[in-house]
Amino acid sequence: MNTVHVIGAGIAGLATATEIARRGVRVILYESAAQAGGRCRSFYDPTLERHIDNGNHLILGANPALFSYLDTVNGRNGLFCNRRTEFPFIDINSGLRWTLRPNKSVIPWWIFAPSRRVPGSSWSHYLSALKLLWSSDSDTVADTIDTSNPIMSRLWEPITVAILNAPTSDASAKLLWPVIKLTFGQGEAGSRPYVVKRGLTHDLIEPGTKYITKLGGRILLNKRLREISATGDNITSLIFSSDTVNLTNNDSVILALPPMTVSQLIPEISVPVGSRAIVNAHFRLDRPIQLPGGNPLLGIVGGNAQWLFTRNDVVSVTVSAADELVNLEQNELARLLWNDTAIALEQAKLPIPPTRIIKEKRATFAQTPNNVRRRPGSLTRYNNLFLAGDWTNTGLPATIEGAILSGQIAADIAVG
Repeated sequence: MNTVHVIGAGIAGLATATEIARRGVRVILYESAAQAGGRCRSFYDPTLERHIDNGNHLILGANPALFSYLDTVNGRNGLFCNRRTEFPFIDINSGLRWTLRPNKSVIPWWIFAPSRRVPGSSWSHYLSALKLLWSSDSDTVADTIDTSNPIMSRLWEPITVAILNAPTSDASAKLLWPVIKLTFGQGEAGSRPYVVKRGLTHDLIEPGTKYITKLGGRILLNKRLREISATGDNITSLIFSSDTVNLTNNDSVILALPPMTVSQLIPEISVPVGSRAIVNAHFRLDRPIQLPGGNPLLGIVGGNAQWLFTRNDVVSVTVSAADELVNLEQNELARLLWNDTAIALEQAKLPIPPTRIIKEKRATFAQTPNNVRRRPGSLTRYNNLFLAGDWTNTGLPATIEGAILSGQIAADIAVG
């Protein structure tokens, strides 16, 4: 029986192995860490005495790859969404609050209702996003959407930073358009935000690992790939720290690893260069917090924090494009981010609660126009070697949706 060897059990590798198992093909999933999930995982933090996620990941209604994965592993019940699609915001400097409310129809008539859009904005300001459709491969978001646009700082900048992990001055316009089209272009359902109920590991990762093993696949942890051997146009063996796996003629390999790791293993593969950081802060309060309208998140502008999420008595904030903050001391980061959080939650007089800071210095590849052009597809020059990962050329940004889509594409090619 032929076997597909998937290297890397992050969300891309997990989606790859899940799709292969679904098709009835034998799969072995290897992971260098002691758990699956990669940058999408949960753990118990002794300071907070809670299980927390390493970072906050927002899921949107227009994420077909992710929902197909969840349907495969019977995991939809692990998501929470509000009954209405809303995006509440606060401007830390002015204290002004507002809520974006897309309508159900794919025709965005909500931009004509002042109560549904950014205060002080006109419906015409939102049409500037259409310029992304005609952007060139070398354009940044700031090249495409005029930075003097009145809603740049209160809408386009927060959206760009959240999706592309880069400011509008660096972020690829070509990469932002598909997300705008799939979300706001599909009305309320497409832009509806979802979050996991209990945690990333419990609600996204474990359903996949259980599905793979149930169908006869194997998951091998603490297995670091050191070298790949090839003969001619075929990969012949995988050399791990502890052993070597020799491949048969019908075996395939899918690398679902970070770009620099792939480049070290197969130097001739072109990969994006450079990365961007994300900082997350988790605060445990003395009581559960509920955001206005029962929403799972709150956008913050004008401060250091950018997006705030709540789960019972733990409040988590995310700072994307955080290269300037990631090298600060933990205590300084806690102070800066709690200042914004306390204002947003109207808890300004409270001292800093128990805190856990998590730094992801290489959270995503740098999603600049030049780097986007360096993204490889799933195919390589080797007949039995394929690539998966949010950094490959899926046409989407480096998000959970992009990672899962990359795995599904690689699985389809390898098995097909």
